[in-house]
Amino acid sequence: MAIPIWIYFVLAGIAVSAYMTIKTAKEEKQRESELIEQEGEVYMHRLEEERTRKLEQASSETS
Repeated sequence: MAIPIWIYFVLAGIAVSAYMTIKTAKEEKQRESELIEQEGEVYMHRLEEERTRKLEQASSETS
């Protein structure tokens, strides 16, 4: 009862495919996390600019 060699190749292909899927998912999650962090920094920068603009506008109105 010998198993044909092509079965080993199929099993190896499945294992490699599973590994690559897990690796790619991990990299994609990391890239997505970095993108979200960058977008958050841009948002916080815009909030700070708006706060500064409002303070300047309020101080110019009171003067």
